[in-house]
Amino acid sequence: MIDVSLTAAQRSLQGSIRLFADTYLASARKEYEQIPVCHNQKGITSNGDNSQLASFQAEPKRFQSTRHILSMATSMGLVKSLVPQALGGTAGTLLDSMIIAEELFAVEPGISLTLLGIGLGLTPVFLSDFNGREDLRSEILASFTDVGDGTAAPLAALCYSEPTGSANYFEEEGNGVQTTAVYDSDSDSWIVNGEKIWGTNCCGWDNLGADLQVIFVRNPDVIASKTDASMLFLLTRAVLDQNRSDGNQDCYSAIRHPATPGFTATAGPHIRFSNLRIPSRYVLATGAAAAEIITATFTSSAAIVGAMSTGIMRAAFESALDFGRNHSAGGKVAVLEHQSPADLLIDIKCRVEASRALTWKAAAALDQNLPGADELAYEAKIFASEAAVKSVAEAMRVVGTGAYDADEWPFARLMADALVLPIFDGGNQGVRRRQIQKIFLSKHYQPWAATFGPAPC
Repeated sequence: MIDVSLTAAQRSLQGSIRLFADTYLASARKEYEQIPVCHNQKGITSNGDNSQLASFQAEPKRFQSTRHILSMATSMGLVKSLVPQALGGTAGTLLDSMIIAEELFAVEPGISLTLLGIGLGLTPVFLSDFNGREDLRSEILASFTDVGDGTAAPLAALCYSEPTGSANYFEEEGNGVQTTAVYDSDSDSWIVNGEKIWGTNCCGWDNLGADLQVIFVRNPDVIASKTDASMLFLLTRAVLDQNRSDGNQDCYSAIRHPATPGFTATAGPHIRFSNLRIPSRYVLATGAAAAEIITATFTSSAAIVGAMSTGIMRAAFESALDFGRNHSAGGKVAVLEHQSPADLLIDIKCRVEASRALTWKAAAALDQNLPGADELAYEAKIFASEAAVKSVAEAMRVVGTGAYDADEWPFARLMADALVLPIFDGGNQGVRRRQIQKIFLSKHYQPWAATFGPAPC
């Protein structure tokens, strides 16, 4: 018998997250939107004079203004809930994470992305082999498992994408990762040079680096294959500060904060590493292990984007439903009495339910390591993210021209946020559909194993 109902513990989790969102996130957007977005100096690009770039750092002021909310989330244990219980946190299943993501995104996606971005940054730490150096993992996770005194707001980030694009990193005929790490035997450290972009939270609250960054790089001395040259590093704020104390003020620079239509209180800057020294003890993984950790990290995050998308659709549906039931648009009956807007709302509701069901199924399959779990996660990301864009647009059609009034209705900001869902966290076209295509091409592929389990031999 198939049971898709929530347990008592999951309902309690849902209620506590909803209370947090309603209490601390509901009014946040109106507050941070009073702050001008950072404007980058016109004409400065990553191809210009390095000294000019180093002298300019835009401040992500909207992002910085939300620190008190992340401090509250930390003190209430929400950050600790991102860490598995076996490692000192309180995290439950991945399905629990879907519930959390939907509840947060249904209220305020921007700050929610900052919070969930911490989880993305920490995931490679959870997946890596720390055999013989468990003390390092404990050291790395300490600030994320401590609820603090109400002022702490630790940030973690995964720095993977680069300004030149990242969809084809592992193609042997391609350029591969351009951020490199070269070993220096004299200091037993690695010297990192290159640029990254879109690493949520990576700049930290002061634009000088997050508490923890996991960075994906290439070892140019390994030429066997793109996979063999892969490396993952732990980059702590202490390592950055030590580099600066040693005289390298340009070791890490947030050189540009892209102007985005949505998620304007989220930081995902263009950053540069310049002769940054990272001690060898902070090598997280190399070669195939590093590539596998990245793949696993972005597989679980695909399902989470499905939950994010469901939250945005839910918010759009509820607002359009409220309009349809309580406004007549100058007519004699409520808008919802008319067939056309009713049909739009029905279609949106169907997408919400389908997206949630697919997302939950993907999460449950990943939790249980079931066959086809990765395929389900990629499908959840594709279907839900593209459904979100369509659903917000259709919700606006229910309301009509008034939906364009950002003071009265949330649709404009929901659309601005929804637009990125199909193209970030592994773009649907260049990455997620290609992952499914590869699965389809496997000679061992069984089309419905993800649904019913593998067929008997």
